[in-house]
Amino acid sequence: MFDPAQILLFIVIITLTILLMVLGIQVFFILRDLRKTISKANKVLDNTGQITESVSAPISGLSSLLMGLKAGGVIARIIKKVSEDDSDRPASQRDEQTKDKREEKENGK
Repeated sequence: MFDPAQILLFIVIITLTILLMVLGIQVFFILRDLRKTISKANKVLDNTGQITESVSAPISGLSSLLMGLKAGGVIARIIKKVSEDDSDRPASQRDEQTKDKREEKENGK
């Protein structure tokens, strides 16, 4: 009836079929786990973006505040320098400049 070679070939084919089915199922599980892992990584990246935005906003505000203080310091130095220059001149010269400015305003009207 059946030759021993045919029986052996039949057993090999059945064994390979079973192994390929198991391998296919394992690949399916691996791909499903990979999909879950990628979706978790995507959530982590989204959270990282939100965290960096929430951290950068106060730092940006602090930077703006420091730039404002720096500008205020420059203005204060300029005012101090002008007031020192003004105090270095004699009082008569300051009075003359004030008088000249008043006259210019009155003549301009």
